[in-house]
Amino acid sequence: MSMMKAIVKAHPQPGGLEFQDVPIPEPGVGEVLLKNRCVAICGTDLHIYNWDAWSQHRVQTPRIIGHEFAAEVAALGPEVHHTKVGEYVSGEGHLVCGRCDNCRTGLGHVCYSWKGIGYDVDGVFAEYFVLPERNIWKNDPELPPHVAAVQDPLGNAIHTVFRTDCVAKTVVVFGDGPVGLLAVAILKAIGAARIIVFGLDNDYRLGLARQAGADDVVKVTEHDPVEYVMGATGGFGADVVLEIAGARASIQAAIKSAKLGGEVVMIGIPNSDIPVNFAEDVVFRSLSIYGITGRRIWDSWFKMRGLLRSGRLNVEPLVTHQFDFNDYEKGFELMQTGRCGKVVLNL
Repeated sequence: MSMMKAIVKAHPQPGGLEFQDVPIPEPGVGEVLLKNRCVAICGTDLHIYNWDAWSQHRVQTPRIIGHEFAAEVAALGPEVHHTKVGEYVSGEGHLVCGRCDNCRTGLGHVCYSWKGIGYDVDGVFAEYFVLPERNIWKNDPELPPHVAAVQDPLGNAIHTVFRTDCVAKTVVVFGDGPVGLLAVAILKAIGAARIIVFGLDNDYRLGLARQAGADDVVKVTEHDPVEYVMGATGGFGADVVLEIAGARASIQAAIKSAKLGGEVVMIGIPNSDIPVNFAEDVVFRSLSIYGITGRRIWDSWFKMRGLLRSGRLNVEPLVTHQFDFNDYEKGFELMQTGRCGKVVLNL
C-alpha cells in the first residue's frame, strides 16, 4: 500500500496536529485523485487548531484538515468523463447532494445535507486526496498556485460583495482579516466609490487594507465606528455595510452605520447571541440584511475567474507568507499573531 504525508488533527485538544503517514486514497466512482501543489490555511483550520467550541462540536478526531488548495489531477476513478490526468485544478469545498430543491435552484451552498471538506470528512492537507469530479474547478494555466489555492476564501468575499450592488457606492467593511481584505480588493476592482475599513489595533492588516484599495482605514480603538461613518457621509450613513468580523460590537455598529434604506451583508460568525433593537435599528430604518455562507456554486467561481482574468483584481499582495508543507506549524503560529494575510504551504 502506497503511503503519503498528511496533517492530521490527531488529538481533541488545542494544537493536537501531527504529521502522519496515511494511505494514498483510491478514487471511487465519479472521483478524481489529486496531487497537491499548494494549500492555504483558513480561519476554519485555525478554529480546529485552537479546538474552540465549534470545533469540539463539529470535528471528530483523527481528521485530515484543510480545504483550500491548488493541485494536479493524478488519476481518475470510474465514470469520470470531463477531467483529464495532468489538469491544473482547485475545487469547491462543500460536498452537496445535487438533488434537493436548493441544489436544483442555484442554492447548493445551503444544501440541506452538505458536508465540509476538512472537518466533516477528511480534507486536503495531504500529498494526495480525492474529490468528486463535480467539485473540480479547472484553473487558468497562468494562475500561480499560491493564488489558485486561495480561491475558496476569495469566493466567500465575492459572494459577500456581489450579494448587493456595491458599484459607485460608499461601502463600509467591518473586519480586516483575510476575507475582509479580499473583499476590499474586490470592491476596488468593481468601482466602489469609497471604501471604509474598520479593524482592531493591527497596523499590519490595516496596512494591507490600504494596499488593497481602502480609502479609509480606521482603528475601532481610536474612533467610534458609527460616529466615523456618519461624519464621512454627511450624517446619512453608508450605502452598504459588509460585516466580516463577527464580533458583537462590530455587528451592532454595522447595523447602525447603514443609511436609511441601506443594506447590511453579514458573513462574520459571532460566538454568542447578539442583542439588536430590530424595531428602531432595522424595521423603522427599512434596512435589508443578508446572511452569507460559502460561495454560490458555481456563480461565485465564474465571477472570480472573470475578475482575475480582467487584471483588475490583484490578490497577490494579500498572500503574504509562504512556507514549506513540512513547516506547517510556522504557518499556524503566524496565523495566531494576526500579522499576516493569507498563509500558504507549498508541497
